[in-house]
Amino acid sequence: MSPEVIKCVLLADRHHGLTEGVCGLLKTAFDTVVMVDDEASLLESARRLQPMVAVVDLSLAPGGSLRWVKQLRLFCPKLKLILLSVHDEPSVSRLAMEAGADGYVLKRAIATDLLPAVDAILEMKNYISSGTKPQDYSSNTNHESKEKGR
Repeated sequence: MSPEVIKCVLLADRHHGLTEGVCGLLKTAFDTVVMVDDEASLLESARRLQPMVAVVDLSLAPGGSLRWVKQLRLFCPKLKLILLSVHDEPSVSRLAMEAGADGYVLKRAIATDLLPAVDAILEMKNYISSGTKPQDYSSNTNHESKEKGR
């Protein structure tokens, strides 16, 4: 008999007020929610814990760089990644998805979109919040989610 897999999610955001609310929401779907507030802690915790999912503020790294995504993928190749953002421009969600995110959720839509995004990415689908402005690309995702090519 194999040991039970602990459903763990890593939550990374510098805004503690928002983090507490998101943590409460994620606790309804995961056994363990680990909160961190900087890029170094995110990478170290991911390497050590091997979570199923990471929910990360797009602006976590200085200057909004997404270079950490590649490192995160090296540490946790099976990890599902959702980026949270205030930006509803299609160019931002496209960059996030091209950098390696599985989902993109607008902060203003966390209450309605975060758990559906988690469900979608765990089913190997991408997810982008419905509040994101219309996109000029269809190869990635939309609110309804599409099967992933990964």
